[in-house]
Amino acid sequence: MSTFDIADLKRRMQGAIASLTHELNGLRTGRASASLLDPIQVDAYGSHMPLTQVATVSVPEPRMISVQVWDKSMVAAVEKAIRNSNLGLSPNIEGQILRIRIPELNEDRRRELVKVAHKYTEDAKVAVRHVRRDGIDILKKLLKDKAISEDDLKRYEGDVQKATDQTISEIDQVLATKEKEIMHV
Repeated sequence: MSTFDIADLKRRMQGAIASLTHELNGLRTGRASASLLDPIQVDAYGSHMPLTQVATVSVPEPRMISVQVWDKSMVAAVEKAIRNSNLGLSPNIEGQILRIRIPELNEDRRRELVKVAHKYTEDAKVAVRHVRRDGIDILKKLLKDKAISEDDLKRYEGDVQKATDQTISEIDQVLATKEKEIMHV
């Protein structure tokens, strides 16, 4: 028999926000951010490794990312991975340090990024609605199995809806913040 756990549903809903935040951090806003390079995988030592396992990423200036490669023999592989990342970045090599200038974004590119942010946000909302549906399904099964009463069902459904509304509101807030960042860098 399944059990109803509102804390678990809330935790799963928060997971959608965490995932959205991670995806939005990958959107280039015209401002340098170390997390911009998080998705980059480097061919190193015979396998694919996250960039952060072969180099230190820092942001010395608002429009500059610095990548300090630890092993001199990996500089070319790191540079290739950054160039091939579809982020439109061109690193300049100075010894074991790669400097990446973040160019200004034009208005069209900003609008495109906002559309992508909206898509990520909608995906997060869909994930939250799936969690809500799972919670409601568990409640209906518990009612059918006579483990809870009609009154309990209504009260718990209200709790699930309240958690859903709160999470959707947080998602909208995350989007609003990112939109502002993209449009007004």
